[in-house]
Amino acid sequence: MRTALAHALAWPERIEAGVAPLDPFKIGQLNFEAPDRATFRCLDLAYAALAAGGTAPTVLNAANEIAVAAFLNGTLPFLAIAEVIEATLAAVPAEPQTTLEGLIYADLTGRREAQRIMRGAFC
Repeated sequence: MRTALAHALAWPERIEAGVAPLDPFKIGQLNFEAPDRATFRCLDLAYAALAAGGTAPTVLNAANEIAVAAFLNGTLPFLAIAEVIEATLAAVPAEPQTTLEGLIYADLTGRREAQRIMRGAFC
């Protein structure tokens, strides 16, 4: 965590984090497990947005940022984050997009819809 914090605090410069560089040969072995998708519902939502393509990942990101900010402000329960994202993706259909302006519009639409959903269901 020190490396990540040092990187974030000094951006765009680099500072010494006081951590030795990672040497994967000294670790010897890494073990991975399948994620618990029932617990981590947002993972399936991200895969669904990826499969839908177009503006869906942008809308997902926008809804996530709004929901997480509400959680951090104490106005949304943690477990409701996935509900807000899911409802936002259902309300804002994915559309093909090739322009920055279109993605910005999709982002704003996703944010507005997430806020509307939270006002209706969680406030």
